[in-house]
Amino acid sequence: MGRALFRAVLLRCLLCIASAFLICACSPKFDWRTVQSPQEGYTALFPAKPEKIERKITYQTQKLSQTLQAVKIDDDIYSISSIYFSHQQAELLPKLLGQLEASLFHNAGVDRSTAISSDGIYQTSTHQRIPTKDYFLEFKSANTTQQAMWVRWLTRPAPNGALRLYQVSILHAGSVHPDARTFFSADDRANFFDDFLPD
Repeated sequence: MGRALFRAVLLRCLLCIASAFLICACSPKFDWRTVQSPQEGYTALFPAKPEKIERKITYQTQKLSQTLQAVKIDDDIYSISSIYFSHQQAELLPKLLGQLEASLFHNAGVDRSTAISSDGIYQTSTHQRIPTKDYFLEFKSANTTQQAMWVRWLTRPAPNGALRLYQVSILHAGSVHPDARTFFSADDRANFFDDFLPD
């Protein structure tokens, strides 16, 4: 897929997330609840009732199903994106993931090797413990942090040889102190990542 087409797909994804943010703008603060999403293959703990958006995206002429669940609490957006790849589409996953990562790192002015990251463990719904890596990004404008994000990408098998790509993230509007990793480590944010349980 050409760069222009990829950017169009990414822009539609960002607009989709922004729409969810606007819908969720009046959500109450921290009304934690377990959200089961069997169709997307995960259980999650959200700080309020999330809005759900389902759509089709085109990548390298292939139609992929994407589902987004998101909720806004004060200046934080808690979201989980799931993209489904059939057995025939599975080879597209690493390519799309690489482009999604590269785009976020570019917007934050870092590459993978210099991005602030942390090694961790996530747990599946069957209690498997699997290594993962989290990234803590700051998006600056005129040397001032305008947004910060804690993001984790996961790939999980689905029935019949299919795959799912998850992006779990919290997007914060405004500055973070003393740094993004410390800021996001607060319990009311860490719970969201700790209790994301894919199949």
